[in-house]
Amino acid sequence: MKIRIANPSDANAINLIYNQAVIAKHQTADLTPIPLVETEKWLANHNPEKYPVFVAELDGKVVGWISISPHRAGREALKYTSEVSYFIHQSHQKKGIGSALMDYVINHARDFEAKNLFAILLETNKGSIRLLEKFAFEKWGYLPRVAEIDGREVGQFYYGRRTYD
Repeated sequence: MKIRIANPSDANAINLIYNQAVIAKHQTADLTPIPLVETEKWLANHNPEKYPVFVAELDGKVVGWISISPHRAGREALKYTSEVSYFIHQSHQKKGIGSALMDYVINHARDFEAKNLFAILLETNKGSIRLLEKFAFEKWGYLPRVAEIDGREVGQFYYGRRTYD
């Protein structure tokens, strides 16, 4: 497996993988698939030096991705705290790709000045909870009953960790 910085030609694969999570439900709070043009804009707005998007490739195909995004963009006091998001192609889940991506980001956090990483996830996303806890993320917060999916109210967790001092 190869992990590299995403480029504009990866937008279609990133979009497909994300929309698989949307359709599966309980992996993201989006309820309808995201148009490709929105993913293209999102990817273009990620500065690879400070807020990179990395993709995992197997046999030349993107099978997962992880992104670093600003927390409260423009608030200088929060410049060392970033949100991490990750999604794996449904046919490649539970094969260690998420772990490889998370390990890569944590080991390179100093390169993009992410002293603190946090993830926001639905409380029903057990796979993400296991992944985050495996990498020493701790529950930093909980928002009860803030999302509604198919008539069911679910909470949202904030998991975070310090990556370096």
